[in-house]
Amino acid sequence: MSKDFKISSTSTILPMTIIGVLFFIFGFVTWLNGSLIPFLKAICDLNEFEALFVTFVFYIAYTVMALPMSFVIEKIGYKNSMALGLAIMAVGSLLFIPAAQRESFTLFLLALFALGSGLTILQTASNPYIVCIGPIESAAMRISIMGLINKGAGVIAPLLFTAFILSGIGSLEDLSAESKEELASKLIVPYIVMALLLSSLIALVKFSKLPELEFEKDEAGEQKKSIFAFPRVVLGAAALFFYVGIEVIAGDTIGLYGQHLGLTNVTSLTSYVMSFMVLGYALGVLLIPKYLSQERALIGSALFGVLFLFGVVASSQSHGISEILWGWSGIRTLPNTVAFVALLGFANALVWPTIWPLALEGLGKYTAQGSALLIMAIAGGAILPLLFGKISHVSGDMQSTYLMGIICYLFILLYALKWHKIKSWDEM
Repeated sequence: MSKDFKISSTSTILPMTIIGVLFFIFGFVTWLNGSLIPFLKAICDLNEFEALFVTFVFYIAYTVMALPMSFVIEKIGYKNSMALGLAIMAVGSLLFIPAAQRESFTLFLLALFALGSGLTILQTASNPYIVCIGPIESAAMRISIMGLINKGAGVIAPLLFTAFILSGIGSLEDLSAESKEELASKLIVPYIVMALLLSSLIALVKFSKLPELEFEKDEAGEQKKSIFAFPRVVLGAAALFFYVGIEVIAGDTIGLYGQHLGLTNVTSLTSYVMSFMVLGYALGVLLIPKYLSQERALIGSALFGVLFLFGVVASSQSHGISEILWGWSGIRTLPNTVAFVALLGFANALVWPTIWPLALEGLGKYTAQGSALLIMAIAGGAILPLLFGKISHVSGDMQSTYLMGIICYLFILLYALKWHKIKSWDEM
């Protein structure tokens, strides 16, 4: 057990199981956005920049709501906060019904903001659980297990969306008004089902024996006056800002990129990114900490990211490299450049699992606020994809726009090499 926190139960099975269910919900709801973007672009007549407001509104909710939610957690506890988050998400799901009926992009954005707000309190409360229920040096392995569940849901969500919403629909381009109305109405039943499932999970969390986190005093930490006195947390949040930005760019723009290149079935392309993330998480479970330290895993992630970005920009629309490197039927049908976008999922997989334990170690009573600060960094998923969309729209060169991700990986690399070790700002 880590020196500064403990969980009031010796068993980790129950917390891991319940948090695992929640991480599945995180992944399903979050990575459904990759399918919603080209879908809403078609039925609401949006350009690429406007369509990426889906990601902006969803992820900006984390920035707006994270710090207030940390005070809610301190007031009502981690367990009750998780139930509250699920309730807010259920309301957000129901808001999709009037949005679909009116084909209103504004209402869709409001519904997405509500979903993001619910996820904010869930993430702020649940991520410290995974860090706190075992040794700090193996926390990345535990988060990787959650990542497998999370991204597994991310693989399933676009496939289900394509199968149930887009069945019988050929191309999303040039839809008639009647076709748009019919397509929008298909969202109603799935989001009613989602609201019911989220409501049932409230009872699972509320009435379970999920233990509360208890924090032991850390004299060094007690002397700090605020969370901003911990450089590794502040810099970790900055690193996560860039990480979430490039993760969302990879997962949520691959459909637009495929559409830009004239590919069909673009709403399922996010599944390829998620599949490679699942592979990365599986390696994290197997290798950390026995064969690979959390720091080295983070360094490798940043370097792979830069390599794959150059692959996106330097490769063509032929399938040759894809067929050589990947033999399974799905990926080999993708143009090389799109395949490298999908491979960014592999590079991104272990960034979140490794930064969290490196940033939260030794926070004691400041853990909830530290978690909130890290969650606020999810704003990178709101701002950077929107910037990507603007640059792509203005330049007309979506392929080269992916190079902006190099800045993201360089910041992650600096955190892995030095910044996570800094204990005071004087060491900068």
